[in-house]
Amino acid sequence: MLSNRPASRAVAVVFGVLAGGCARHAAPPSIPEPETRALGAAPAIVPGLPPVPRVRGPLALGVAYPPPDALVQVRDSTFLFGSAGTGDAQVTVNGQAARVWPNGAWLAWVGLPRDSLMQLRIEARTPTDSISLDYPLRRVVPDAGRLTMGSVWLDSLSLAPTGRVWLGRDEYLTLTARASAGAEVRLRLADGTTVPLMAQPQLLAVPEAVRAFDRDTASLVTPVVRDRYVGLLRGRAVGPDPGPVLPLPFSLAAPDTSWAMLEAISGADTARVRWPLQVAVLDTLPAVAELDDDSAHAGLTDSVTVGRALPGGTYAWFFPAGTRVAVTGRRNGELRLRLSRGAEAWVSAADARPLGPGDPAPHAVVGSVTLTPAPDRATIRIPLSQRVPYRIEEGERSVSIRFYGAVGDVNWMRYGPADSLVERMSWRPEAADEVSLTFDLRLPVWGYRARWERTDLLLEIRRPPAIDAHSPLRGRFIAVDPGHPPGGATGPTGLREAEANLAVGLELRRLLEQAGARVLMTRTSDSAVDLRPRVLAAERAGAEVLISIHNNALPDGINPFVNNGSSVYYNHPRGIPLAAAIQAALLRRLGLRDLGIGRGDLALVRGTWMPSVLTEGLFMMLPDQEAALRNVQGQRSYAQAVLDGLRAYLAEYARHE
Repeated sequence: MLSNRPASRAVAVVFGVLAGGCARHAAPPSIPEPETRALGAAPAIVPGLPPVPRVRGPLALGVAYPPPDALVQVRDSTFLFGSAGTGDAQVTVNGQAARVWPNGAWLAWVGLPRDSLMQLRIEARTPTDSISLDYPLRRVVPDAGRLTMGSVWLDSLSLAPTGRVWLGRDEYLTLTARASAGAEVRLRLADGTTVPLMAQPQLLAVPEAVRAFDRDTASLVTPVVRDRYVGLLRGRAVGPDPGPVLPLPFSLAAPDTSWAMLEAISGADTARVRWPLQVAVLDTLPAVAELDDDSAHAGLTDSVTVGRALPGGTYAWFFPAGTRVAVTGRRNGELRLRLSRGAEAWVSAADARPLGPGDPAPHAVVGSVTLTPAPDRATIRIPLSQRVPYRIEEGERSVSIRFYGAVGDVNWMRYGPADSLVERMSWRPEAADEVSLTFDLRLPVWGYRARWERTDLLLEIRRPPAIDAHSPLRGRFIAVDPGHPPGGATGPTGLREAEANLAVGLELRRLLEQAGARVLMTRTSDSAVDLRPRVLAAERAGAEVLISIHNNALPDGINPFVNNGSSVYYNHPRGIPLAAAIQAALLRRLGLRDLGIGRGDLALVRGTWMPSVLTEGLFMMLPDQEAALRNVQGQRSYAQAVLDGLRAYLAEYARHE
């Protein structure tokens, strides 16, 4: 609801821009003061951000984030930002002052009531006008699934696991739930059998966003809660039969009487809820599948199935199409694979094609290895009797590959003609059913990739480019990726991250070409490009380095005034020196807080054929940093910092070759 007082030229506007959205929204109608430099003169690059332009105009109160339909997951505080249309405004949110920048953009960090539906009063004032906006905000309700019966309650949304589960007859399934402290909690199966859940006090979990972004270590301190209950189930089917573990099961309609019920009892009061869980006990014969992420045969995938250490976890393995695996369990849409006696991984069930019944579990013999030098790479052919799972790891000057479900019979390791890259090859058994091969290099790792050819694995190790230490950028081939769209953050005055990234990326291309480099742009217009095609374009073109340009934003509930700055992310160890060099240059050029470098499971830096990093130079949600990204000088400072860091990295590499 809008209200104006007194009658004036003030206008209330809600931008409705989602942080991470793609729609373009114009900034409030205001007129910035004219620049003092000569028309057409190139702005000088100086350390620090360019000044925020002063804007004077009518009040135009807008909220850029969060949008009115947002559902925020916060503790007791969160941020809001937008524009007042004029830099001489004072803005408050529920009486708490927001900071207003000279261009009228504002940013607030405000305490929130405990209500799930809040009405925020946002007011803006100038010496002559005022305007107010009643703004709705909804938060995630922690106990939305709580069912209360008298003195006892249980939380139906806390039950884990739920859905369909397949496991071995001797395996334990851990059951967890939240219920009243001191209650008797038990699972009642359809045949009347009960499984007790025992109280297990524990620290309240710290939200992942807090662990990843909040610099205040006090936010990691949480209280002990006593409403968690844990039970164990072994060798029992639960609920309706979920069907076979492979292929994908269809949805089964089952009578309500076949479901298990969770009960919480306190005195004469009992709360009950159906546990939406279907558990099947697997046959003792192995289920065997072949992995293929392109089940539709459309040719639009990278022919790699990613493996995780736990369901829904981060990536840890990359299995090429055609790899054969033993399936030992499943939780909903993820299969558990037995890699070896001591290792297991989880993959998407949609990437697995069942093999015929009675197929034995995959087991391979690794044979003699052959090295074939080429001008741009060294190719190592590793023969196996079957396509078993493997994992590649890199050291500073080595590449190792570990085969699971395999034994070694490596009689020969043939080097062929003298090679300037691979210095030594070796192999050893790691366990009864694991074999590792190591390739020591004369130079630091630049890139590698692997693929199946029949049952041979071809490992290609890329030769580093010949770099001139005195002119390290000359002749280099650099892929520049302006991140987004789709997705991306949005600033207080409506600047989209995709626009800002493209402006910096195009300026970086100009600077690189000026320094003698060749440049591949993953996009040159404001058009959406998916993640995989960006990496694939760089790999197919033979780019030597990939740099993805981004600008940052924070999750709800993280204070942006103390958690902003510059950072650079990598995925593979060889990206650390490049990330550190660019981060140092960003700090020198932009003068922001040092958020450091970090490893991230990010698609743009996950490729293995070249060193790659993702930069987060500025924060879109900080008005002065958004303004810098609108400014040619700010864009150039960002691009120059990336160029400086890349040049320093290449020069250092050349000196240590």
